[in-house]
Amino acid sequence: MTERHLSLVTPLGDLSATDLPIAGGKGANLGELIRAGFPVPDGFVVTTAAYDAFVAANDLDARLTAADSAESVGALFGEATMPADIADAVTESYRRLGEGPVAVRSSATAEDLPGASFAGQQDTYLNITGTEQVLDAVRRCWASLWNERAVAYRERASHDDAAGLSIAVVVQRLVPAEVAGVMFTANPANGRREQTVITAAWGLGEAIVGGLVEPDEYVVDRSQSEPIASRRIAEKKVMTVRTDGGSEQVATPASEASRATLTDAQVLELAALGERVQQHFDCPQDIEWTFADGTFQLVQARPITALPEPIGDVPTEWPLPRPESLYFRASIVEQLPDPLTPLFADLIRVAVPVGLDRLMSSFAESLAGLDMDFPTINGYAYYDYSRKAMNRLVGLTPAAFRIIAHHDLVLRRWRDHALPDYQDAVGRWVDRDPSALPASELLEAVRALLGAACIYYSNVQMVIPVAATSELTWTGLYNALLRRDGEPQASDFLLGFDSTPLRSEKSLHALGVWCRTVPGLADALDRLPADELFGVPPDGVAPTDWTAFSDRLTAHLKEFGHTIYNLDFANAVPADDPTPVLESLKHAIAGRGADPAQRQRQASERREQLTHELTARLDPVRRKAATASLKAAQQWAPIREDALAAMGLAWPTLRRLLRELGGRLAAAEVVGQPDDVFWLTAAEADADAAALDAGTPLATDHRAAIEQRRREWRGQQLATPPQYLPVSRWMALMDDMMPARDGNQTGPVLKGTGGSGGRVTGPARVLTGPEDFAAFQPGEILVASITTPAYTPLFALAAGVVTDIGGVLSHGSIVAREYGIPAVLGTGNATKRIHTGDVIVVDGGTGTVHLDEDEEPSAQVTRQLPTWLPWAAGAVATTGLVLWLRLRNSRRSSLSRPS
Repeated sequence: MTERHLSLVTPLGDLSATDLPIAGGKGANLGELIRAGFPVPDGFVVTTAAYDAFVAANDLDARLTAADSAESVGALFGEATMPADIADAVTESYRRLGEGPVAVRSSATAEDLPGASFAGQQDTYLNITGTEQVLDAVRRCWASLWNERAVAYRERASHDDAAGLSIAVVVQRLVPAEVAGVMFTANPANGRREQTVITAAWGLGEAIVGGLVEPDEYVVDRSQSEPIASRRIAEKKVMTVRTDGGSEQVATPASEASRATLTDAQVLELAALGERVQQHFDCPQDIEWTFADGTFQLVQARPITALPEPIGDVPTEWPLPRPESLYFRASIVEQLPDPLTPLFADLIRVAVPVGLDRLMSSFAESLAGLDMDFPTINGYAYYDYSRKAMNRLVGLTPAAFRIIAHHDLVLRRWRDHALPDYQDAVGRWVDRDPSALPASELLEAVRALLGAACIYYSNVQMVIPVAATSELTWTGLYNALLRRDGEPQASDFLLGFDSTPLRSEKSLHALGVWCRTVPGLADALDRLPADELFGVPPDGVAPTDWTAFSDRLTAHLKEFGHTIYNLDFANAVPADDPTPVLESLKHAIAGRGADPAQRQRQASERREQLTHELTARLDPVRRKAATASLKAAQQWAPIREDALAAMGLAWPTLRRLLRELGGRLAAAEVVGQPDDVFWLTAAEADADAAALDAGTPLATDHRAAIEQRRREWRGQQLATPPQYLPVSRWMALMDDMMPARDGNQTGPVLKGTGGSGGRVTGPARVLTGPEDFAAFQPGEILVASITTPAYTPLFALAAGVVTDIGGVLSHGSIVAREYGIPAVLGTGNATKRIHTGDVIVVDGGTGTVHLDEDEEPSAQVTRQLPTWLPWAAGAVATTGLVLWLRLRNSRRSSLSRPS
């Protein structure tokens, strides 16, 4: 073969992984496998130099870029002349190969890369026989570089630069496969590196690669003594077989369709071969293989792209730590939607009972020392009450009624005592330099702050039922005795008041408006990562302007940077990671979303007008009742939001203290990074802190254990925890008091609580946390486990809201009503049933979410019941009864429903 021919066509065995520019990803990898001694069918590569020469000889460059369809590209290649030297080189190589049937496969230079596989984007042709047919298949493989599928994939993967784009073609002896399939040397479903997944089907590999057949699946776990972890034998209805000059799909013989394609011994042999390939390339591999005449051969190997972090088993059983106890996910747990990290789980387990004990003993001394716990089950937090403790709680009801009836007492207790005490506790540590504190004192401070937060929350637990009874009493009164047909909803009288989430939103919007006036600032922020917000001035922004911006943003974060996305302190808050704040600020700068100050003014003006019109037409008795009820509801709704928003006051300091400890442990090389401290147990953290303070070597390297815990956590996160345990008929009576429905809802309609009326159809955006805020687009429906005050800026962009957890008086409901967008909360498993991009229908009036856009929404109204503490329901009933008796004793004529 001449030197010119060698530049155009190269034997596979002469290639290696470094030859990607001339052989493409597939050809280079196959050559590397042959050189390493792996069983690969012999063949050759028509190099990228041949493609480039063909394009140049036919002057195709400009015409390919301008082509508007795959058909026009195919026509260009079909009409072009094959240069004689390329045809001669391919012909000679095919003759040397034996001129039998071959497989002709595309091998692009942007293919089979670690970051983007481009699998299946270009074409493959099987059972090609004869020189002319091989040349034609090569020509069609070249054309497939420009098919619509491949072009779209390159654009999505940011490989859309046509300059330098080229393609090679692999020509290999065809293996008359009895069985063929794909093998992943790491499990692509759960990310487990120790598991190999093998799929197999009868015949040639095209049916399985093209997704035309459901294959058998075998999972081999290399860490287990019994390595075949699972096998699933499918009904393989079709198979790919050879025909004259090609291949086709035919029905699998009935006797073979449901028979296993591989024996256990063959599965283990193939998995061992895959493990050797992985070790050679030093990364998990996606391998296509064939089996014929008792021998496995490899026809392709590429790195697995987008392999997830390893995921543990998803829990299916929920064992009770104390079998005789009753377990609930409510109250503070509503802000803990995910499994807890180990350190938080250990510390909060101690802190919550202390806070609750303070609350209980304030009602009655006899309730002090209540037998309760705050454990985790499969990582999820639960309140644990012994049956004796639950019986004692029944005695709380009269005391609870008395306290709820004295609204001023609850207000003073929260405003004048609980909040200042919490602020003082935070103030004792907020200005301390963590680097100057002993390691044990860092943990002592964390315990003190978390304890103060839980004591504070015990007082918030008194604010919530007062706010609940106030709003529900007003709503019941208005709907039963005051509202006429066609008049506004009761909630319209409660909108437009200031609260911490609204003040935060107004502050950020005002900053965005100011940014528009600063030359170059908007463009700089659009390209700047959040960790550079307080660094040197970016190009195009004057230093004085940058300083002014940094000062304004610092002031915003100082006041509102403690808002939490999830109470587990492993989750960042805006004060230490302002990335979500920056994304919201970009929306404000761009003018997306309504001005919150203007929206508030409009809501306030409408509220005042509605209130005036209502009271003007009421008789004195009803006017007095309405005014008192409305005043209470209007007062307590913003108080509730302020009380909940303050819960995170300690979190920036907590995280700063813990990350200091984590930094010291990382320096000692017992954890990988500072944030790994959250994955230690309290006992481990205490032992390490003591060793650090004593200057002695740390006894344990935690890195392997932390990785295992992260893996287990990822599996736990995929579970939907029951709202109460044990699941029984008696416990089912608690359904309506829990913050979410059964997490096992199926079918096209999810039921929840209608938190804000209206109906909207739109694309969903599922948010797992603040890391997803940047992707949120105006007009999408926000789907999340919960929404806390930190989510408020997204409501200005959202078309609707759906959550797993929450109720009619949760943050999501209140803010959705302020924005006038539909909201359905407490669905239990919306984040697991809905995927980003799904078009869904959110009906806040019926409390339903329709997953099938064509499904006609049901007219059935879902019950809209409160989601706070169980005893609040009794308070609602008592307050309503008192109001009803007062009104009943008035003149019957004045109580008639308005016409």
